[in-house]
Amino acid sequence: MSQPLGLLADVVPFSWVDGPGNRFAVFLQGCNLDCLVCHNPHTMPLQTPLARSVTVAELVDEVRPQAPYLSGVTVSGGEATLQAPFVAAWFDALREDPATAHLTRFVDSNGCADDEVWDLLLPRTEGVMLDLKALDLGTHLELTGSSNFPVLRSLDRLALAHKLAEVRLLIVPGRNDSEETLRRTGAYVAARAPGVPVRVIGFRPHGVRAAARSIPEPTPEERAHYGAWVAESVGADLVTVV
Repeated sequence: MSQPLGLLADVVPFSWVDGPGNRFAVFLQGCNLDCLVCHNPHTMPLQTPLARSVTVAELVDEVRPQAPYLSGVTVSGGEATLQAPFVAAWFDALREDPATAHLTRFVDSNGCADDEVWDLLLPRTEGVMLDLKALDLGTHLELTGSSNFPVLRSLDRLALAHKLAEVRLLIVPGRNDSEETLRRTGAYVAARAPGVPVRVIGFRPHGVRAAARSIPEPTPEERAHYGAWVAESVGADLVTVV
């Protein structure tokens, strides 16, 4: 049976921000959300002349020379789950290759994936880092153009499977940064995914599309407040603020 092709936007051979340890990070092309504050807007279109197609074997070959210096690999985007068959085949190939078998395999996802996708990926990944753009439906629609119902379903599914490695909250001033919103979000995550780490990320304007460049960047003091409000329910030891 032929292996699926992957469409890549970029590769970072050594990354310390895409999961635990030093990781080989792959950014797949294409996303199913239209986020106002996306930091990688070039990865959003499903097709672009700048993206490159690779086979599973070719991408394993790119990882193999770096493998002794890596903790694992992370597949991101865009949205990684849009190319779930390729991700699954790549993860299988990494696990079967003696040079890469020690690497952990993580998925960074916006959560807009159905059960069929998770049925394919969960047996092959050590963990999923899930973005929760907004707990409130209206705010999620404003920020992403889509409902958050699939995201919340994914959060539940991943938590029950013990594959939810981290919940990521991108805090956008004037949209989802109120004290009431963040206290409620923290309580929701603590109830649905107890013990799961939460990364509170203050909005930065670098790399965003023109429509988001006027949004102010939160100060260090404001980011500290965000983290404290979330931590009231989640627990300070589980909250990281960046």
